[in-house]
Amino acid sequence: MSPEAGVEKRLGGPPPVLQPQPGIFIPQPGMGGPRPGTGGPAVDMAAPSSFSPARRLDTLENKTVYLVDTGFGGSYLFMQQLQKWFAEHMPSVKTIRKRKTGHVFMDDTTDLWDEIKAKGHAAVLGVAG
Repeated sequence: MSPEAGVEKRLGGPPPVLQPQPGIFIPQPGMGGPRPGTGGPAVDMAAPSSFSPARRLDTLENKTVYLVDTGFGGSYLFMQQLQKWFAEHMPSVKTIRKRKTGHVFMDDTTDLWDEIKAKGHAAVLGVAG
């Protein structure tokens, strides 16, 4: 969703939850191939980790949700808009906006993840563009 579409233009209800769609190709480990659109060298895919996502919350009411700005262009504005949406449509949800430390494209942050695990119930990791 572009920032122009804006979550504040939405009429009520929580933001949409993206679900996997049938027919989406997911590369498997060891499947090399050229980078899309570049004709460049093959890229080996890493083996999937044994990490599993957190359980889905029954509700966000009276919960703390971290809105994490990755530093990618536009994510700051998107997180501002999302925080405004929560304030207007789900005021019992406490939102905390934070900027991820470290490199925008790497998972080299532990301080923020530790804080979210200790103090938060959920997190939205924001990438815009």
